[in-house]
Order: sequence, then structure tokens, then C-alpha cells
Amino acid sequence: MSATVFVKESRIAAPPEAVFRFHESPDALTRLIPPWESMTVAESDGSLRPGSRVVLRGRLGPFPVRWVAVHTEYDPPHLFADRQESGPFALWYHRHRFLDDGRGGTILRDEVEYRVPLGSLGRLLAGGFVHRKLDRMFDYRHETTRRQCASSG
Repeated sequence: MSATVFVKESRIAAPPEAVFRFHESPDALTRLIPPWESMTVAESDGSLRPGSRVVLRGRLGPFPVRWVAVHTEYDPPHLFADRQESGPFALWYHRHRFLDDGRGGTILRDEVEYRVPLGSLGRLLAGGFVHRKLDRMFDYRHETTRRQCASSG
């Protein structure tokens, strides 16, 4: 079964180096988790370099979730990526891109390739829910990044 691709893109009024640097800060992921999500950073290697890991713990409705992500690509200040090693998705690969907009700012582009569990049945039952959840989460993440980078610039 093919993966679904989700893309969120927005302009941040700060250069790619500053936006990338924010994502490298030790508390960035904690700040980027929306307050309505019952998810916390349980473990982190404190790096975005390939091989580094992050473990998130939380709940998805009544179910406990442990999500382990491993960073796979690192090209500052342009890109880093992570893939789910274990967690709620059948597949999750997330590229974080920081594109110079040619006007002193950054196009922040999140590209997520994912598959929900249970194949076609999972996509039928949860596909729309997952897309709306990703939309809302990445809106929050981009707005948080925008506020953080504007206040530190």
C-alpha cells in the first residue's frame, strides 16, 4: 500500500540558519508539542544528527503510546529528517526543510510520508482524522517557530 504524503509550508521572517538553530535547541521539541497533545519527550540524545534518537510517551485516546524516532539525515541549515523506529504508524518519515526565500527569510517545509496501521481499513477509518490532526499540529508548530524566531531575531 502506498504512503500518504502530508506537506506544511510557511514563511518565517528569519534566515534558515536561525530557524534551523531553533530546531537544534535542547527544548525545541518540547516547545513544538501542542498543549492539547498528551505527549512528552521521555528521552532524547539532544542531537539531530543521524543515529540520534528521541522517545515520546503519551496517550492516543485511552491507549498508551511510546514513539521512538531516529534521525536519518542532517544537512544544516537546510534539512534534517527522522523516521519512526516504533510507534503508532505503520510508516513515518519526516523531512524538515529550511529553504532560503531570497528575501532574508525561510520557507519552513515539513514533509511527512506516513501510513496508518491496518492497511486500507485503517486508512478508511482513520485517514481523515489523522490528516486533520497533522494539519492542526503543524499549524501550531509553524506558528511556534515563527514566534520564537521573530522574538530572538
